[in-house]
Amino acid sequence: EARDRMNGKVIHNADDVRPHDLMSDAPWVTYRDGDEIVRIDCDFVIGADGFHGVSRKSIPKDVLREYERLYPFGWLGLLSRTKPVNPELIYVKHERGFALCSLRSQVLSRYYIQCELDDKLEDWSDDRFWEELKSRFPGDMADAIETGPSIEKSIAPLRSFVAEPMRHGRLFLAGDSAHIVPPTGAKGLNLAFSDVYYLSRALGEHFAKNNDTYLESYSDMALRRVWNAERFSWNLTRLLHRFPDDDPFDQRTREGELAYLSTSEIAMAAIAEQYAGLPFED
Repeated sequence: EARDRMNGKVIHNADDVRPHDLMSDAPWVTYRDGDEIVRIDCDFVIGADGFHGVSRKSIPKDVLREYERLYPFGWLGLLSRTKPVNPELIYVKHERGFALCSLRSQVLSRYYIQCELDDKLEDWSDDRFWEELKSRFPGDMADAIETGPSIEKSIAPLRSFVAEPMRHGRLFLAGDSAHIVPPTGAKGLNLAFSDVYYLSRALGEHFAKNNDTYLESYSDMALRRVWNAERFSWNLTRLLHRFPDDDPFDQRTREGELAYLSTSEIAMAAIAEQYAGLPFED
């Protein structure tokens, strides 16, 4: 609707999208519409087409550097039309694995539990999910969880991923095309918004003032924020989940870190600053 108000055009069902001449001053993009190949001439190409999109793959392999960490577990999520157990998120660390209570509205709740990567949805009935979720909560909190039929159920693998650089000529990557974080830190959408903020400022300076300072610094500036979020999300994931190769030393050090976070105002302030979001660079 916002795009319509700007008299902009949104093209749906564009097949075989391909960027061209990204290192030139006049890049262009093609897509297939039925039997027709359509060409769009561009000033810049913004690759906000997700992890599996074509934008990142258009950067030559001898230029692109990719960093990835795959986690040995997933999140089984259930959406239900039930009253949220709490107006805030609840993170749970338990010997059976991680759990999370979140809300979509005052009548929609979203719950997650750590599960095995090879688990199948058909093996997880609603009753089994609710029983497992409640087993990871203290008794009074478990009793407060309102249960009901699932509206949606899914298993999501967890990964950390970063692609560098986030600029190649006139192509600029944004969002999941450049980086993925495990959902523990709730940073995926935040990072996408921060990329767009940096890009919108850079393009505004280019077209309004013929100033390319922000365009030239976009990749470095965005990546500093990305790596901060990656570190934060990785650390929360490490702290709250059970890993298959955990030993008693790992468990006790995590317990020590949690105790420190719950008693140190400095530690609380640091984690709150990172969770809420670091300030943008000037």
